[in-house]
Amino acid sequence: MTRLKTLTGLASAFVLANLLPAAAQDGVDQARANIEAYSGIPDFEAPGEPFDAKSCMAGKKIFTIPASSSIPFIKTISDHKGKLAAELGFEHMEWENQGNPTQWIQGIEHATNNGYDLVSLLAGADPRFFEPQVAQAQAAGVKIVTSHLTGLEQDAPAGVDAAVAIDYRKAGELMADWTIARTGGKTNALVLVSNEALSTDSIVSGLKEAFDTRCPECTYEIVNVPITDWATKIQPTVAGALQADAGLNYVIPIYDSMSSFVTPAIAIAGRTDQVKVATFNGTPFVLDLIRAGDVEMDIGENLDWIAHAMLDAEMRLLCGKETIRDSKVPLRVFDADNIGEVGEPADAAKGYGDAYVAGYRKLWQLAE
Repeated sequence: MTRLKTLTGLASAFVLANLLPAAAQDGVDQARANIEAYSGIPDFEAPGEPFDAKSCMAGKKIFTIPASSSIPFIKTISDHKGKLAAELGFEHMEWENQGNPTQWIQGIEHATNNGYDLVSLLAGADPRFFEPQVAQAQAAGVKIVTSHLTGLEQDAPAGVDAAVAIDYRKAGELMADWTIARTGGKTNALVLVSNEALSTDSIVSGLKEAFDTRCPECTYEIVNVPITDWATKIQPTVAGALQADAGLNYVIPIYDSMSSFVTPAIAIAGRTDQVKVATFNGTPFVLDLIRAGDVEMDIGENLDWIAHAMLDAEMRLLCGKETIRDSKVPLRVFDADNIGEVGEPADAAKGYGDAYVAGYRKLWQLAE
């Protein structure tokens, strides 16, 4: 009986030893398939029914408070919103700030006192930091909207009139998938996050799920760097990680504007051949870093498409239409193989096709 148990145990161990590599390969294959699914030109999906945007927005005013005007990704979206508003014939103002909640408060007070109809809290300006001012603005008839702040699965911050969401969770999943696919399931990554942004929770949940389900043997360390500290703390954080771990093979800055402080640290350490950068947002200067070979992959969002989608949702709210939750903004994986499609230098509106431009013009009933 003892010998039978021993043989049974050896057989089980043999089967397990052969199953584990197969399971690991399945995870790598799934990661590759996910990346492939997001590598082509995305389709346009209308977020709602058509409406006469120009007529209903006549005389109305929208005030955008970005998380920080110093972050190119956010600044570009706000600028494009302003251009669209000018075409549609209504007033749009951006509140320039450097990411300090005190500046956000000053902005919402300015909007309340100057007759704005809606305040758009864009990409990280978090209403939890100024709930009394939100309530005062709403009492004065101002609509408060969070835009590009939360993931589809996250609840809207309490007290706002609407929250227009992005599939941040999928972005986190794709960043992990890229490294799993490229390393054959041997990722050893430094993940840089900014915990004060609500979107971080959604991105990190997707990243963790991908690693847990497709590559449990992969290793990664998550380090928080607040937005206001990016310029001073990201580079030394990356330098320290590179010095401490000779096996590090990826840095994943979950917001791609972090990359301007990541790539110098890797270059100074002489590790550009061994340590790659995979990131998310599709900011033009980071797409150019792919062409230069400093960043390996960026999960892009068309910043002009985002501006269209955010403004569309905000106008619908002011025009009494159905509130939009899912902005329908797609993601696309950019790497050396398709980076030529974004132009040189990269253009915020290139690389995603142009169906969305015609799509929104039709939704807004603009004359051709």
